Amino acid sequence: MLGIDQNRDFKPVNIALLTVSDTRTLENDKSGDTLQDRIIRAGHKVFDRFIVKDDVVQIKTILNKLIDDTNIDAVITTGGTGITGRDLTPEVFKEILEKEIPGFGELFRWLSYKKIATSTIQSRAMAGVTKGTYLFSLPGSVGACKDAWDDILVHQLDYRHRPCNLVELMPRLREHEED
Repeated sequence: MLGIDQNRDFKPVNIALLTVSDTRTLENDKSGDTLQDRIIRAGHKVFDRFIVKDDVVQIKTILNKLIDDTNIDAVITTGGTGITGRDLTPEVFKEILEKEIPGFGELFRWLSYKKIATSTIQSRAMAGVTKGTYLFSLPGSVGACKDAWDDILVHQLDYRHRPCNLVELMPRLREHEED
């Protein structure tokens, strides 16, 4: 079966949002608003929402705080994934990820190619898991956030999605810590 399995109950996911930007505030964070609206419409909970400057220490500090909160299942960041000097989110992710999910970035760029053609090579979107928390790093544009949520995350964060999804793996993400 491919798609939603009506025999399974929906399981809401607690998601924290983090916008990485030197210029955005909660009042003008359209990408964060877009993600928040979609998350809530899908039936999940926006557990917390932050904006942090493009600064390695600040990004790492807030990500570690969110990862350490056992009430948070996933963190979605928006911004800082480009290739300019201030784009630092992937570098922070690489420092803190236990396991990368390379297929996320690959699929995101493949989907983006259909809309923005070769400009997609400028995105370093990525995902992984640390301490049982999923981390997704998205570009800062509204369009990129829509694409990532609508075409990937809404499905993979839905327990009913078949043939498989990331939610059904959540109870097993910390197995290595049990030894």
